Amino acid sequence: MSLRLDEIVARLGGDLAGDGTLTVSRVAPLDKAASGDITFLSNPKYRSSLIATGATAVIVTAEAASACPVAAIITAQPYLYFARVAQLLNPPLRPPAGVHPAAVVESPLPASVSVGAHARIGQNVTVGENTIVEAGTVIADDCSIGNDCWLYANVSIYSRTRIGARAIIHSGAVIGADGFGFARERGGAWVKIPQTGGVVIGDDVEIGANTTIDRGAIDATEIGHGVKLDNQIQVAHNVHIGDHTAIAGCVGIAGSARIGRRCTFGGAAMVLGHLEIADDVNVSSGTMVAKSITKAGSYTGWVPFLEHSEWLKNYSRLRHLDALADRIRALEARLAQLEKTS
Repeated sequence: MSLRLDEIVARLGGDLAGDGTLTVSRVAPLDKAASGDITFLSNPKYRSSLIATGATAVIVTAEAASACPVAAIITAQPYLYFARVAQLLNPPLRPPAGVHPAAVVESPLPASVSVGAHARIGQNVTVGENTIVEAGTVIADDCSIGNDCWLYANVSIYSRTRIGARAIIHSGAVIGADGFGFARERGGAWVKIPQTGGVVIGDDVEIGANTTIDRGAIDATEIGHGVKLDNQIQVAHNVHIGDHTAIAGCVGIAGSARIGRRCTFGGAAMVLGHLEIADDVNVSSGTMVAKSITKAGSYTGWVPFLEHSEWLKNYSRLRHLDALADRIRALEARLAQLEKTS
């Protein structure tokens, strides 16, 4: 798709500096952009690449606009604006509406729905308008899928799952499998606890490839509106994730943890079960969240693997380092005073 710069500004806002009749059809990095490309500058350290860019247009802040040698779209958030332009120029290639002859569909569907080969949609399933169910995807009985969703190939949706509008679920995701619930007998054997809850997913959620979200043991596992989950994340039973939280790949969230709104988690962070994390918390990659976080902020932590009793002993000392440092400073001050008077 090609768009004129003035058409982009008319749709997305911002201020145009330069020839609005110029057209762009691709997005590209600042240092590799060529004629017909649109790019952006949000980090000042790449300003030298702006001067030499071959792009047709650059999305910039007002402070950088004077250094732009080509047409510019001026906005306070160039990266966000660039994301929206990229969406305009790269609309998804939707498959045609209709049910493939090799699909198995046991519930009535709107005519606008697309169902691929070897997909299965069970009984008592509601699927919204314009939703796409790609090849090999299975939606079990008693599920609800909202309007304008896209379920890529080989997604598995277990029974009693509710998914809101405009969800994007990538291949290999499994939603609603049993949570890890077992009771131990005196002799050491494990007795399975039936997982009778479901999964409730809000609107505008994206779930990455091979991510798993377990059903609740009794109540539902809940994923709020606008949540973004990367690939290969494990969300255990009865977890609650607040609106607009974003979680990077390989994060593990243990059962019954409650995560607030607008949080971020770097890759491979871990959250222990039954913890509560406040709104607007940012957890760094590889961090082990071992206790609840009650106030907004950024949190980082990593401790080498140790035998458990040794780890507890060392950690208990680590917690007192600040107080120990204060005592040392006080002792140093007293020693200095004694040296002066001697």
